[in-house]
Amino acid sequence: MKRFSALLLILGLSVTLLAAASGTWLRRVPDEDHLRHDPYRGQPAAIAAGRQLFQHNCTPCHGFDAMGRFGRPSLRSLRVRHATDGDLAWMLQHGDPYKGMPPWGSLPDTERWQIIAYLRTLPPIGKPMPR
Repeated sequence: MKRFSALLLILGLSVTLLAAASGTWLRRVPDEDHLRHDPYRGQPAAIAAGRQLFQHNCTPCHGFDAMGRFGRPSLRSLRVRHATDGDLAWMLQHGDPYKGMPPWGSLPDTERWQIIAYLRTLPPIGKPMPR
């Protein structure tokens, strides 16, 4: 019986980790957050500020090219590109412990939106980064 319980626990943890890796974190985003829009999207000053914030806070895990490092995901993937502004804001605020993403709720809301404005300027995987 103990062996069966341990097997169920391992199976449950495996499914949870695979779900997190596949982007099911998007299902945890509440509807009201999912529908939010970045108030700084497309604004050059906000994008420049977001780039600096990204370089300071995000590059250790995601790299300067945002392609991901040390098993962390690319921020230029289709999953991220198709996520809404609100999805990304929720992830920045709450993090994802299954993937090692810390919560960045300590950053002011303005700065999190600036990072998202910058992320929206990144090219998809396979395209070179602008200089």
